[in-house]
Amino acid sequence: MIVLFTDFGNDGLYVGQMEAVLHQKAPGVERVQLMNNAPKGNPRLSAYLLAALCDVFPEGSVFLCVVDPGVGGDRLPVILKSDGRWFVGPDNGLLNSVVLQAEKSEWWVIEWRPEKLSPSFHGRDLFAPIAAQLAVNQFPIECKSYKPNLQGWPKDIAEVVYIDHYGNAVIGWRYSSELDGNTLLCDGLEEIHQATTFCSVDEGQPFWYCNSSGLLEVAVNQGRADQVLGLSLGSEIRFVQVSTA
Repeated sequence: MIVLFTDFGNDGLYVGQMEAVLHQKAPGVERVQLMNNAPKGNPRLSAYLLAALCDVFPEGSVFLCVVDPGVGGDRLPVILKSDGRWFVGPDNGLLNSVVLQAEKSEWWVIEWRPEKLSPSFHGRDLFAPIAAQLAVNQFPIECKSYKPNLQGWPKDIAEVVYIDHYGNAVIGWRYSSELDGNTLLCDGLEEIHQATTFCSVDEGQPFWYCNSSGLLEVAVNQGRADQVLGLSLGSEIRFVQVSTA
């Protein structure tokens, strides 16, 4: 299948144009719109969401990933194969977290260019045709092996990377049992204690938990964490160990 991951939004004209290319060049291949509201123009925050969401898809899936504020600039268009899944998109950090969490990865630079290439819409003109080729088991000829520099790129970040429809704030930090017993400080505000489910805290109470994608998430029972706690994309989170003495 082909999986779309973009910051285009669902109401504009861009996703449909990419879908048209995929339908033409990979007819019959299933397509899933995983996310079209990734952090707008922010491949760094989007990277941690993509890495957390891709594991539920089978090997052989092709991810068409476009969060590309530098489109038309000097960032490279790339193909990544990571633990059997394919990723097509810009080399601007968007794919880095996928690699850091994978056992095996391989990169290529896309050297092919279509006859008509909009300087502002590589998602349609460059990335979608390449994703379609991979989806029908045709590896693009005009590619060369590549090794990006991932030095200094953290596996996890203690920042808000996404705010969902309910106002819950997703943190770019993967849950582990070592975090149990910690509280979170959101931008230096009140301490947020751990809970397992919404119904385990009182209405209006904030808490943090491990969400369904394995990331930390801050929520308010029957409320919006972004409004109650003043959270936004990029808000920093600190861990505070609770004393048991």
